Amino acid sequence: MKLKQLEGLLGDLQQFSNPKVDLEQYPTGPHIASRMLFTAENSYGDITDKVVADFGCGCGTLSAAAALLDAACVIGFDIDPQSLETATLNAEELEVEIDFVQCDVTKLELKGQVVDTVVMNPPFGTRKKGADMEFLSAAMKVASQAVYSLHKTSTREHIKRAALRDFNAKSAEVICELRYDLPKLYKFHKRKEVDIAVDLWRFEPKQN
Repeated sequence: MKLKQLEGLLGDLQQFSNPKVDLEQYPTGPHIASRMLFTAENSYGDITDKVVADFGCGCGTLSAAAALLDAACVIGFDIDPQSLETATLNAEELEVEIDFVQCDVTKLELKGQVVDTVVMNPPFGTRKKGADMEFLSAAMKVASQAVYSLHKTSTREHIKRAALRDFNAKSAEVICELRYDLPKLYKFHKRKEVDIAVDLWRFEPKQN
């Protein structure tokens, strides 16, 4: 599938109707989602025929992208039942098969590296300090091949140090820098839209 086609399909998905600020729910736009998954497959071969998990899947945009790129199995995890309802509708609309699980990914009790690849757009940790690192820690425990994750560019050194020192990463590489258009979703947002620099990371776990 071509990048433009993937972005077009993701652009039709429903997003949060009532986003929850405490969960830092922001939609992963089709521009970023398509490039993230397209790069993961075309540069590294980490999606097609792989078992892919989407941590904090929200409305299922990254899950849908993985399914459209012919992942063998896609599982989306999220704590919020409303988001998972929307994600299920999106999967049905696209006619792709995705399993959705309601749970707190930071408390997952999976034994060992049970998926090939984890993709995620975790909370940036602005409402709950360290939330981004909790997601990364959880992802690195279950992925055998790679973890793809978006983090604010301003946290780059901190992310790299923690991944290599604390989270069992064999390598931690920023594969591209993207602009994240944060729409005005919450009352405390002063501006209509904020443009944030984010890094797309690829982490390779050490083999257990």
